[in-house]
Amino acid sequence: MLAALKKYLLVPKLMRLSAGAPRDHHIAWDRFWSNVKTTGASGDVLWDSGSDHEMQGYVDRLRLHLDPGLPIVDIGCGNGSFTRQLAGHFPHAVGVDVSAHAVRRARAETAGLANISYAVADMTASGAGSGLLEELAVLDTGGQAGGGANVFIRGVLHVLGERDQHALAENARAITRANGRVFLAETNFRGNAVDYVTHLGATLRSIPAPLEGAIRGLPMPGRFGPKERSLAFPASRWELIEEGPTTIETMPLSNPARSDLIPGYFAVLEGRN
Repeated sequence: MLAALKKYLLVPKLMRLSAGAPRDHHIAWDRFWSNVKTTGASGDVLWDSGSDHEMQGYVDRLRLHLDPGLPIVDIGCGNGSFTRQLAGHFPHAVGVDVSAHAVRRARAETAGLANISYAVADMTASGAGSGLLEELAVLDTGGQAGGGANVFIRGVLHVLGERDQHALAENARAITRANGRVFLAETNFRGNAVDYVTHLGATLRSIPAPLEGAIRGLPMPGRFGPKERSLAFPASRWELIEEGPTTIETMPLSNPARSDLIPGYFAVLEGRN
């Protein structure tokens, strides 16, 4: 009991660290990515494990539920780690991020791969989905983008408020049109902020540097599970194809020998006509 209570002594430190985080998410994410020096398992990006292990857990469902002949849009692509993996399963992968610094890094890390492109866009902005689909239609995507595209969302919705979650869902619907589907995977950690950071290796003595960087500069994460999905993707506009638990991987934090694991939630959805 005493050990459980001691972790709450972290609260004042967490409040101090997060006090300077920009309230505008455009500024927050661009500032974060401008300060990233390295990515991968030993880098600065908390959610980049440097491994394809998490993606391998998604591949069977992507193959089962998403049209492999359509291009795929990776919303919130960051440095493009998942975009590059998706490109191995779809004719064209487009990574989209609100941060120009993230997209610049993604392009640098993707040099030499032909069926990948990137764009800077706020996918919570009105009309962003339709605009992106128009851009996609002029790329060499095998002529398939006219019927829509698939959408991949990993670790984005849980850091958005309800209004922005709904706006992103509507833009995803504009991208998928008649033939595409959405695959999403989000953290669904059952606990408060203190539980979350201690799960990722924070103690009274120290906080892993990538975790501290996220606390200092980024929006406070929340949960995204069936309840949140039903609000952002209401049944009147979306058909739920499949949902269930999954695992989100971070870079090694609490143990340098392995990625840390966060309980998560996945869903596959199709827009209703």
